[in-house]
Amino acid sequence: MAQAADYRILHEADLRDYLAGLPDLKALLGGEPASWEITEVGDGNLNLVFIVKGAKGGVAVKQALPYVRLVGESWPLPLSRAHYEYLALSRQAQLAPGLVPALLHHNDKLALTVMELLEPHIIMRKGLVAATQYPGFVDDITTFMARTLFFTSDLALPAAEKKEAIAAFAGNHALCKITEDLIFTDPYRIAEQNRWTAPHLDGLAANLRDDMELHVAISRLKLKFMASPEALLHGDLHTGSIMVTENQTRVIDPEFAFYGPMGFDVGAVLANLLMAYFASAGHERTQGERAAFEVWVLETVDKVWNEFARKFLDLWRTGPTGDAYPTSLFTGDKGALRLEAERQAYMQRLFTDTVGFAAAKTIRRIFGLAHNIDFELIEDPWRRAISEARAVRLARGMMVEAAAFRTIADVTGAARKVRDWQPELTG
Repeated sequence: MAQAADYRILHEADLRDYLAGLPDLKALLGGEPASWEITEVGDGNLNLVFIVKGAKGGVAVKQALPYVRLVGESWPLPLSRAHYEYLALSRQAQLAPGLVPALLHHNDKLALTVMELLEPHIIMRKGLVAATQYPGFVDDITTFMARTLFFTSDLALPAAEKKEAIAAFAGNHALCKITEDLIFTDPYRIAEQNRWTAPHLDGLAANLRDDMELHVAISRLKLKFMASPEALLHGDLHTGSIMVTENQTRVIDPEFAFYGPMGFDVGAVLANLLMAYFASAGHERTQGERAAFEVWVLETVDKVWNEFARKFLDLWRTGPTGDAYPTSLFTGDKGALRLEAERQAYMQRLFTDTVGFAAAKTIRRIFGLAHNIDFELIEDPWRRAISEARAVRLARGMMVEAAAFRTIADVTGAARKVRDWQPELTG
């Protein structure tokens, strides 16, 4: 793993020299290194990201910084996260081929990874702000989640192999700590780095801090996040970590990877789609112009859960190679029927977790440190606050009454009702 003494930040000239010293990458880029076009494009919260283009081709280069880029050197962060990201990408490439960028080079000492350049893909979140529909997304993202979650779980792995896999990612606790604080704790208390659309959401922020039912619900979710190593998670599976074209999807940036509850990843995807739905009204220039997009988003929410559940269950039915639910205990017609009933109960529990985690991911994006452009690019603060308040209203219900949402249609139905609710704002 990366050590501080072996590490240096690569700026443009350093990166050019470094890549020029790697024969395979030099050949892939083509031309003389002096002619390569190098652009720093990192718009995330943690890292440097470069696009390098030569006469023949291009690559993406990601280097971890020893601190949180969004905040600065006052918030140090281990470089080892690049190691865990590389491990996660490698495993995801095995389990869901073609759905993550190809790995071309990794240097643990420099906390640096070189990957295929994804073109003409764009960050999905940007496309959703522009009301773009992605017909290939559901199939791709549900395949990615079903395969990466099932095949790293006790349903597919022998117990010893699963425990070794947990241990391999256990050191990524600094990134887990960010999640534990920024998602499950800070939005519900006074925290220096919290922010929201003030003054319009001041009253709503105060309500969150006083809502004991919500505090209990978020604390239960935090405990599950900390204590339930069900499968290898991406750990930050939002629409800013997904690159798309109309018919291709690539999942990027799994530096938060660790073994945790499956519903956290699935809930993150659903939460970001629901936020895109609520933000849509704030981006309208004329009333109703994005109606077709909003219909598509909610249909996509429905399909993401339903297709994920179908694919996950198909994998379980056809490949139960793990030590959980041994097939020797469920023989004959009676055993098969009982096991299938248990599979359905398992998926219902997973759905309840997913609903709760989706709510947590929504609230943190409105009151915590790191927001998203779905809401942030709504220029009028009043319209932005209305969209955000609607999202929070749904999220609170989903978190406190997660078990009342029995199907994904219950979620999308509630979202439609909240879409026309007029909140009372401050200021």
